[in-house]
Amino acid sequence: MTAPEDVLAELRALREGDLPTHGGRTLAYVYDSALPGLDELAARAHALASSVNGLDPTAFPSLLRLENDVVRTAAALLGGDERTVGTVTSGGTESCLLAVQAARDARPEVATPSIVLPETAHAAFHKAAHYFGLRVVAVPVDPVTFRAPVDAVAAAIGPDTVLVVASAPSYAHGVVDPVAGIAAAARERGVRCHVDACIGGWVLPHADDVPPFDLSVPGVTSLSVDLHKYAYCPKGTSVLLHADADLRRPQFFASAAWPGYTMLNATTQSTRSGGPLAAAWAVLKHVGADGYRELAHRALTSARAIRAGVEAIDGLRVLGEPDATLLAVTADRADFDVFTVADEMKARNWYLQPQFAFGSSPANLHLTVTAANAGHEEELLADLRASVAAALEAGPVRVPPEVVAAIGALDPDSLTPREFAGLLAGAGLGGDTVLPDRMAGVNTLLAAAPPRLRERLLIEFLGVLYS
Repeated sequence: MTAPEDVLAELRALREGDLPTHGGRTLAYVYDSALPGLDELAARAHALASSVNGLDPTAFPSLLRLENDVVRTAAALLGGDERTVGTVTSGGTESCLLAVQAARDARPEVATPSIVLPETAHAAFHKAAHYFGLRVVAVPVDPVTFRAPVDAVAAAIGPDTVLVVASAPSYAHGVVDPVAGIAAAARERGVRCHVDACIGGWVLPHADDVPPFDLSVPGVTSLSVDLHKYAYCPKGTSVLLHADADLRRPQFFASAAWPGYTMLNATTQSTRSGGPLAAAWAVLKHVGADGYRELAHRALTSARAIRAGVEAIDGLRVLGEPDATLLAVTADRADFDVFTVADEMKARNWYLQPQFAFGSSPANLHLTVTAANAGHEEELLADLRASVAAALEAGPVRVPPEVVAAIGALDPDSLTPREFAGLLAGAGLGGDTVLPDRMAGVNTLLAAAPPRLRERLLIEFLGVLYS
């Protein structure tokens, strides 16, 4: 057996190669409250319940109490009433999957169900449609505001529509869709409306001038909110709220069609560790409503300061009119590109997430601003100004026309391992090189690929990573 201290030493060494999860320097994937002791509290609560199985709440009633407490807290924040019910899930994607599955199963008479969503809706809904056999009806958004037009959404609702989706806010641009209008259109046609508030649900109630978006809006039948985002809980906790128990019922699964115990599940999982739930419960109890109001204000104020600073940098602009704590920053001139800016920021120990052009949205960099960024805005902006200057000096990344032509000639449905290996080598990713230090060239190549081909290329790359 390996000594515990040696195992932990090896794990610490491996973690040294990861992006930092604290300090506000990784502006995607992680959420940092900067509250001292919060991680330790969550870890201790997780350890107390990590061996408990959420499969059967009658065997482990502590988890039943914890889950009901967490759901009650979320419902109180997000417009729920005495009829509101909910489920704690493993994350935003599972919450969205279950919302789609429940809507589909509530309409068994619809042979070919569809889901109407703005083109800016999270990819989790495309995943749900793929898993559960629904047709996606994607509605183009306003090319300036990036909000979903109510009239276009309403026109897209048909007799086979089982769910309409709105974002609060959208991940890509941080803008809130007109939820009231979308929900009214869905309600008029007898269709469910889900609000994806996974990333904004714990912040928007504390923001100024945000139109109603939650369960208090007539026609909103379900809403998802992630606790491991702006509730600053450990990874693996989200809440799916339904306006009443009848709406939630199709989400549950039961099977007595085998000789073992009758399977009964509220989520896509059967066995669920009690650890994440207990950690989330502990964090929510500790921080409290006043604490979250303060954390939200810190993040919102920081996001506004960063936005103003970005708009003062020659060559950059913020897309849309962000409502919350997410920013999409693009290049406003042709003599540099944002992918190089991302590389330059990473060299300065910041991570900004590249987003490819799609529809009316140009290539941009995503910033998720958290409470940990409060007070450090000028440090970020100074490095961003320096990174833009370096990108201007380097000039835009140029992809040879023959390479672009070769990429365009690839068929995503018949891409061979040999063709993919050739692309990897051309991008400098062959042999033992997993990723280069600078990604601008790779991102520019990916940007040249149509979306379906990009999907296939990244699937092949994922297979290479996990082999």
